[in-house]
Amino acid sequence: MTKSNESAGGHDRSPESAFGKTAATIVGILSDSHGQREWVRRGLRILHERGATVFVHLGDLGDGVIDDLAGLPVRIVFGNCDDPTGLVEYARSLDIEVLHPAGCFDIDGKKIGITHGHLVDELHRLFEAKIDYLLHGHTHERSDTTLDGVRMINPGALHRARPRTVATLVPATGAVEWLEVA
Repeated sequence: MTKSNESAGGHDRSPESAFGKTAATIVGILSDSHGQREWVRRGLRILHERGATVFVHLGDLGDGVIDDLAGLPVRIVFGNCDDPTGLVEYARSLDIEVLHPAGCFDIDGKKIGITHGHLVDELHRLFEAKIDYLLHGHTHERSDTTLDGVRMINPGALHRARPRTVATLVPATGAVEWLEVA
């Protein structure tokens, strides 16, 4: 397996390009909130301000966080500190897409895989699915690496992390930005 570090580049985030075309989709990424609802709300507000229109929460949500995600176009997985019993159906009743323990979706021609990051078999399964991006949490540390051609991004965490961070990803361009939640 080949591994390399990637650096985030700056890209135009305006809603329309100079030719009047709609800009690429911005994905807002959260993880490891562990029930810290105020930090989740602050993170969501920052992501909205940055233009995110699609959201993912990468697990270890904690108590009440599903309610904070209700009404958003969001996909979630559960982490090692979550008990999905009952939560899967509750989240789905709020029109939240649950891909637990891992899943894939396409945005702007790119295949994105999500999982919490603690289940090795799920990580292997996502790599076998020929994804472009693997979004994961679990470590509470932001990271951006490439392994065997798959860009692996961890947004950091909203609990037990200094600084607390969320991230944006523009799948079409590869632009990633970490945003401090204060």
